Amino acid sequence: MEIQLQELIDQIKNDGVKAAEEKAATILESARAEAEKIVSDAKAEAQKIMLEAKEQNERFVRAGEDSIRRAGRNLLISFRESVVKELDAVIGDQVKEALSSESLAQLILTAVENWTKNTEAEDLCVLIGSKELACLEAQLLAGLKERMCSGVTLKASDYFEGGFRISVQDGQVYYDYSAEAVTELLSAYLTPKLISLMKEAENV
Repeated sequence: MEIQLQELIDQIKNDGVKAAEEKAATILESARAEAEKIVSDAKAEAQKIMLEAKEQNERFVRAGEDSIRRAGRNLLISFRESVVKELDAVIGDQVKEALSSESLAQLILTAVENWTKNTEAEDLCVLIGSKELACLEAQLLAGLKERMCSGVTLKASDYFEGGFRISVQDGQVYYDYSAEAVTELLSAYLTPKLISLMKEAENV
């Protein structure tokens, strides 16, 4: 009887230990699976964070490069504009010097002479600044008479800061040799050439 009781006790112990071991194994396996899931999720999250960080960094780099390009382009545009402005100023100074009182009379006489030779227009009118006409009128009249340019009228104008204008048909047709007109003409011719040279220099 005692032997059977002992066997029963041993059986209960064995069954309890086995059940405990199975339970422990189940818990351990569940814990292992959970741990693996946590690690896998952590790796995926880390990879996602790294990818987002890389994309954001690339966006920052592109934005920085674009900003540098824009700044460089704006700097070049500003530089070109300042050079063109300086060119206009130089042209203006040179034109005003060329159309100074010392040479203005000769320019007017040459222009009138060429006009009368190459056209059938009569009754030419030369508009010139009031101050210049006061200084050059006698010289101009003598020169026109000497070159046999008849029918030419000299008129003062307060709208000229240098240069002159030759007109016919009561001003309906005219050639503008004012300092402003000549400066604009030269600037329109030289500015594109200057910009083209500057662009070529940028690519060297």
